[in-house]
Amino acid sequence: MKKIVSVCVVMFFVSALVFAGGSKEKVTIASAADLEGKKVGVQAGTTGELYVQENYSDVKLVSFKSGIDAALDLKNGALDAVVLDELPAKEIVSKNPSLMIVTDKFAKEEYAIAVKKGNKVLLDSINGTIQTLKSNGGYEKLIAAFMPADGKIKIPPVLTGSAQGKTVKLGTNAAFPPFEYVEGTEIVGFDITMGQYIAKNFNAKLEVVDMAFDSLIPALSSGAIDFIAAGMSVTEERKKNVDFSEPYFASEQVIIIKK
Repeated sequence: MKKIVSVCVVMFFVSALVFAGGSKEKVTIASAADLEGKKVGVQAGTTGELYVQENYSDVKLVSFKSGIDAALDLKNGALDAVVLDELPAKEIVSKNPSLMIVTDKFAKEEYAIAVKKGNKVLLDSINGTIQTLKSNGGYEKLIAAFMPADGKIKIPPVLTGSAQGKTVKLGTNAAFPPFEYVEGTEIVGFDITMGQYIAKNFNAKLEVVDMAFDSLIPALSSGAIDFIAAGMSVTEERKKNVDFSEPYFASEQVIIIKK
């Protein structure tokens, strides 16, 4: 796995939310319908951003580089709510007792790996890796490691690919725990470990490239990276620009508010 020199230390900022404060008149949000007329934070380029744009006519939408940045503004009273994927939202709320999740029927989605349009060789290899992990118990082990019932993540040993020959570049946004985040000087997470399996089965060495979420598809199209593993949901709009693997995880959007 590639070491990084300069990156936002995600888990630090998750914890830092605890110390952020602010005061604001309490806003009541008990369901997705209550978002209308509110100031709502989202992560740029995500399904949550698209969902809010398409389903609300009177929301003041504020887009951030990460869900954690949005949650900081919520904590400080600059937002009324944040719309985010369920697992990263739970990670934020677990470390910040003044925040809570509103449960409601909301946007559901499936995560998949994205490759450049027409890259059938890599796509077939990725699909084969996903199918193998699901059939041999590897997938369940990844779930148990990164999404344990007791909340104690156990990062698996690094799985190295070929030391010689080709390198495949995995593009991600390391601000999305437990799928991708920074631990010490390394980018780790469910998607990163799965990327290690993908590289090994492709007989290649893995390089992880961290960038803003909304820069991932342009980087893929330009050839700067070979595939995207970033909790990216499959949408019709994205299908115009990338080819997706079979889905590997189902999630949904939730709402974070102040208690």
